[in-house]
Amino acid sequence: MIPVPSEGVVPPERVVAVRHGESTANVLFARARAEGAPVALPPGSDAGVPLSGAGWEQAARVGRWLAGGEVPDVVVVSPYLRARQTWEEMARQVPSRPELRVDERLRDRDMGVFHGLNEIALRERAPEEAARLAEWDHRPPGGESLLDVAGRVRELVGELGGLRVLFVAHDAVVVALRQLFSGERPAVPWPVPNASVSRWVRDGPGLRLIDFGRRPWAGAD
Repeated sequence: MIPVPSEGVVPPERVVAVRHGESTANVLFARARAEGAPVALPPGSDAGVPLSGAGWEQAARVGRWLAGGEVPDVVVVSPYLRARQTWEEMARQVPSRPELRVDERLRDRDMGVFHGLNEIALRERAPEEAARLAEWDHRPPGGESLLDVAGRVRELVGELGGLRVLFVAHDAVVVALRQLFSGERPAVPWPVPNASVSRWVRDGPGLRLIDFGRRPWAGAD
């Protein structure tokens, strides 16, 4: 555990990070993976990818789980449609209405020229890049490294001192939060399932990890 976002800055009191529910692109990519088929989404389509039917149900279940505990002071959501829809459905289950912010700094990782490619398509087009994308400081052409994602997330966290915060965003953002709060830099990012919950609580000058990439709502209703 390390002080975040830097020495002398008060961290949030509590952070809960939810990855968006299953999206239609997640469904497409899972099917392609099972079939061993390449996939390339249309350029510029990432921000508009919606939830699947299962994703809406997952979001409702996360919302019911949240309503059974401590509601946050502020909810900060990625501007991407799948994240906004996830919070929209979660909010229907929560009796109170915390402050809502939509913040560009929680957007998904920009993959640059490799936008929308699944792992099979990427290996076919640029095998050397496919082998490096999980490296913490590797930046694909025209895109972002995980370190870049952590930099913009760090800036946002620094504005939320003393608050109970809920983030609704993407797997790269959740991985960046773990790096910020614990100082770990994985060569291969931790898996962060759709609609999973990761939690940290204030502990002295920093934040202590409670859960990571779990689905505490599964089987609860």
